[in-house]
Amino acid sequence: MNPLTNVIKARRSVRKFESKPVPHEVIRDILDCARMAPTARNVQPWLFGAVTNPDLKEKISTFAEYGRFIKHSAVCFTVFCLADAKYLLEDGCAATENILVACSAHGIASCWVAGHKKAYVEDVRKLLNVPESYTLISMVAAGYCNEKPSIKKKPLEEVVFFDRYEP
Repeated sequence: MNPLTNVIKARRSVRKFESKPVPHEVIRDILDCARMAPTARNVQPWLFGAVTNPDLKEKISTFAEYGRFIKHSAVCFTVFCLADAKYLLEDGCAATENILVACSAHGIASCWVAGHKKAYVEDVRKLLNVPESYTLISMVAAGYCNEKPSIKKKPLEEVVFFDRYEP
């Protein structure tokens, strides 16, 4: 098997983290992978954040009802895109996936937390002092794993078809 596809297939969402920090050079490499994501018409409408400050992570976790675990992560990556970009959601999600895969490649566990059109979009933007022209697409809580994640995935045959779908 291919080493990259092995990383992708082994990745799982993790919500419990050790208190160990992620090295700054690893965070920078993960952010660099985010910026290399494909983007419609090469617009690159994004702005990425890496939040390690415990007070900021705590505050973010109070905003996101399904992201309370962010406060326990070593780093919370944020993906913002220009609000008027035509493909902001697609571009931002491609960058988010690159963050998830890069984390996994570095041995860092992660969990995607929704942002786009959530009630807390403006709260997170203002807290992080991001310009008004940007909107939150996603957040990724990341750190060293402190749990055994579930590996339940549907079999390939149940979720794919070739050429035309035939029930």
